[in-house]
Amino acid sequence: MAVVDFIVNNILTQASITIALVAMVGLLLQKKPGGEVASGTFKTMLGFLVLAAGSSIIVSTLSYFGEIFSEGFGTQGIVPSIEAINGQAMNDLGLGNEIALTFLAIFLVNIILARFTRWKYIFLTGQALLWMATMTTIFGFYGGLRGFPLILLGGIIGGVFAVAMPAIAQPFVRKITGSDDIALGHFCTIGYVFTAGVSKLVGNKSQSTEDIKFPKGLAFLQDTYLAVGAIMIPLFMVTAAFAGPEFTSQYSDDLNYIVHAFLQGVQFVVGVYVLLSGVRLLLAEIVPAFRGIALKLVPDAKPALDAPVLFPYAPTAVTLGFISTTVGTVIAMILLPFVGLPVLLPGMLTNFFAGGTAGIFGNAVGGIRGTIISGIAHGIFITVLPALLVPIFNDMEFINTTATDVDTVTAALLYEWIINPLISLFN
Repeated sequence: MAVVDFIVNNILTQASITIALVAMVGLLLQKKPGGEVASGTFKTMLGFLVLAAGSSIIVSTLSYFGEIFSEGFGTQGIVPSIEAINGQAMNDLGLGNEIALTFLAIFLVNIILARFTRWKYIFLTGQALLWMATMTTIFGFYGGLRGFPLILLGGIIGGVFAVAMPAIAQPFVRKITGSDDIALGHFCTIGYVFTAGVSKLVGNKSQSTEDIKFPKGLAFLQDTYLAVGAIMIPLFMVTAAFAGPEFTSQYSDDLNYIVHAFLQGVQFVVGVYVLLSGVRLLLAEIVPAFRGIALKLVPDAKPALDAPVLFPYAPTAVTLGFISTTVGTVIAMILLPFVGLPVLLPGMLTNFFAGGTAGIFGNAVGGIRGTIISGIAHGIFITVLPALLVPIFNDMEFINTTATDVDTVTAALLYEWIINPLISLFN
């Protein structure tokens, strides 16, 4: 068990190592020379770590933005946190071993399904698999399962999600990227498909976000990073002004709080630049390396990668998706008490990564209009669904918390509404 814990906690949950090992296996299966194997393996890890560095910068700036947003606009409520749920499950319930083994079971079921079904996708976003393992383990445990049945059922449910979600998203990913080389491995896919459906109903796909024509004086906004900065920097500064100097001074130290907000907005753009650079480096290495696995182990397999791999294909849609999703989450926050659900605060990290990806999906089928309208609908959707879990978690003594990624939320609701009642029926 100690060996399994070491592998899960120190290798498989470290996505950069996992993806590098996958690249190495692919290159070895193609019988590449040692130098090419070493180079491809290292560059794959490097690309992912550059991507992760960009994500860390974005996370840091958005954490600050989330704090001043709550203060500036007086919002109070529950902050969704799968990390807190995972910590409580391992520490208070002692489910650490079960979560680790379920994680491995999900990965193995994924490979088996990819080998013997038409769903040829290998899910490589390790952290997302960990959250799925956490959710299936907790809900299976409270359904009365223990030991091997708990791990096996969680592995099957999670493994099906790991191949089904990329399969469902692939027609859209193919349209976005113009190829079939990669897939999307992000457990917010139900939200993306929902967004695409709304965008198709209300949009106009002939007017892409990437074809926006700016007046001559604003032509500089056709540069991705300048366009992101033109929107995000004023947003940071205005929000800081609403929060006021007394609150924001805890972040800015001796620096003027508006200047500090300006620099945080610039840091956000830096994060986007670093992230997209990492994506380009990662894709340049992982796709050729993955062909070895596709040819030898799982014929025609596709790597299902984290959401930022799609960002370079429609960067303007990412920004519009983030903003419109945030608008949707604020609307939902206001409306939830009127339908008897707890108030969930907008999660800026989810709004950026999931909202930005939703924007790409919305643009692919509905253009500018579809991106904006469906993004608002997406924000409402990804707020209402986790809100349904809050009373369920409260009954489990996970007080005032819920999960974020809507696919893991869906898996939890599947347990609560269907699987656990069936288990209790047989018991």
